[in-house]
Amino acid sequence: MSIAPRPPPADRAVALTPGAFSASIRPFAEALCVHADANKTAMLDRDALSQLRGLKKEMESVKERVEAVVKGTQARYGFAVLDDGREVFVPPDEMLKAFPGDRVRVCVRPGADDRPVAEIERLVDSPLGEFNGQCVRKGKALFVRPQLATLQRWLFLPPHARNGVKEGDYVRCAVLRHPIRDGRPQAKVLRVFGPAGTPGLENQFAMARHGVRTGWESTRERELSEQLKTRDPLADSHRLDLTDLAFVSIDSARTQDIDDALYAETTTDGWILYVAIADPTAYVGADSPLLPVVTARACSAYFHGDVVPMLPEALAQESCALTEDQTRPALVCKLAVADSGEIRDFEFHEAIVRSRAKLSYFAVDKYLSGEQDSLMSYASPLEALYAVYRALAGNREAEGLTMEERREHRWQLDDSGQIEQIEPGEKLNSQRLVEACMIAANRCAARFLAEHNASGPYISHPGFRRDRSDETRQFLERNLPALKEADPHTLEGYRAIFRALTTPESDLPLRAMINRLLTRATLSTKPAPHMGMVLPVYTTCTSPLRRAVDFLVHLQLKAILHERKPDLVHGPTLERVGAGLRAVRAATADAERWLAANFLEKRAAADPAPWPARIVHLSSSGFVARIDAWGLEGFVDLRKDPEKFSYDKWQATLTSKTRRFQLEAPVAVTLAGIDREGDHLARFLPAPGEGAL
Repeated sequence: MSIAPRPPPADRAVALTPGAFSASIRPFAEALCVHADANKTAMLDRDALSQLRGLKKEMESVKERVEAVVKGTQARYGFAVLDDGREVFVPPDEMLKAFPGDRVRVCVRPGADDRPVAEIERLVDSPLGEFNGQCVRKGKALFVRPQLATLQRWLFLPPHARNGVKEGDYVRCAVLRHPIRDGRPQAKVLRVFGPAGTPGLENQFAMARHGVRTGWESTRERELSEQLKTRDPLADSHRLDLTDLAFVSIDSARTQDIDDALYAETTTDGWILYVAIADPTAYVGADSPLLPVVTARACSAYFHGDVVPMLPEALAQESCALTEDQTRPALVCKLAVADSGEIRDFEFHEAIVRSRAKLSYFAVDKYLSGEQDSLMSYASPLEALYAVYRALAGNREAEGLTMEERREHRWQLDDSGQIEQIEPGEKLNSQRLVEACMIAANRCAARFLAEHNASGPYISHPGFRRDRSDETRQFLERNLPALKEADPHTLEGYRAIFRALTTPESDLPLRAMINRLLTRATLSTKPAPHMGMVLPVYTTCTSPLRRAVDFLVHLQLKAILHERKPDLVHGPTLERVGAGLRAVRAATADAERWLAANFLEKRAAADPAPWPARIVHLSSSGFVARIDAWGLEGFVDLRKDPEKFSYDKWQATLTSKTRRFQLEAPVAVTLAGIDREGDHLARFLPAPGEGAL
């Protein structure tokens, strides 16, 4: 029995061959595959996104967003100094967004080599406001090249902010646009000093660069004018009248702000020495609004060919200077000096004095040496003063230490303000006389302040560095074995060491070698030893027209004399004075280097022969040589020498296979060049054959 097949539905194909069947189901199969792949892809996408999100969270978790200060380098990269002291690398592209010294918000993340990298995200504060530089050209555009050790990039000067500047001009600028947004900073010109060769350029540029104030605000001058009108210290009944004493001033012939005068008379067992000091605090007291300005200025700035006085001329010269034949208020230190040079007693007085004469150092020195008798009318005070000086100097040599006297060199400038010639000179006996009397008065002022628990200002000199005590001990064991047990941090130990250095039993330059172990003098509100002077306490009081420290000492001395508490000086006050002193020192040094560089270039062009010099400082990188004839210095960089030099600090030498250079040794040098883009440092080269072994 056969069964007939059931007829297919009307919507289905009939009698399909295998090929036809495959073709018919392919679209369905492809659709199913696509559907399955889509589901799989969707699942993979969800996994990948989840992984990416997890990775992103992990990456974000290792990032750190903190504030930091940008630190520049000589290269294009820099570092972000975090508040906890860490230094994080800043790539060159990121450094374009900031200036060195900027405080910024950074994102710290791992770098390619797992080293942390800082990305600058936001500017918090930028201390760079004004700066000095030189105008340079690139194509048609003008830029300023800042004279900043940490900032190597140029800043664009847009046309509207050029103030008539020309290529090559030295300028004072201000930041016009910070680079935080696009890395393209701009500046505007505030002042044009002119091109190289402009008379006075070196001094003016250095003053502006370091913030040395050259004028007084009109409001301050009006306040001073009112004080000068309303105060008459000569009418003060408490002042001691010393106008009958034949005071004389001894100073440079051109000095106008004369702030001291001297008188001495002989007694049966020594002398009475009077040191009269100009009294500007008679007009500007502790409550004066001018006092913060005085402390900020810190001192008069003496440039070659320029002087920036600490006090206005109306006060320093017209009202207070101890001018010849003018009655002036003064603070007088009266000292009883024994035949041995010991200061037996002293006292301070607010007084009125009248200087009989303004004598020059040169004229007094000629008189004291017997070369001329033009000052015979002042013989009595001068002879007594010279005798006091010899006694004080002898006592200091016996009980303390005498300072090293460096050979002086006097610069003579031409009409354009450049060095015409340099003449060597020695310190005159008249200068030593004045110095001895000033030191004596200063010692008394320090003792007086300390005895009354005054808050300073004192000048302390700690002597040897505490952080190099082990090295100091090794130095003594190697070179002064008899003093290896001496305590270099006591006055007695310090004095013994330096006295031994004056007569060393060694061929090494021990006195010069020991300088690297010493500290600098500092200002203090508490009494502290001055090792260099070998004194338990020291300060200065004899130049209140020129030094803010002396001005403050006068205020404290007067507080004691009027039975008030001498607590006018505080830490912030001395910090302000210290900052002002550093600024003046930096400015005068800058100007001197620039003038010296011009002189050396001119001399080298006229005569390229080597200059006899002496090595005055030596380190692992090279040495500083000072030219004998002129006292000018330059650096010899031995890092660039084909030979490798090894540095021996115990022998103070730099030695290669064929050459050897030692501290204090003579050396002939030639000029290699001047760092005109930096601080005008002279670069020297040793002459051929120098230092040969």
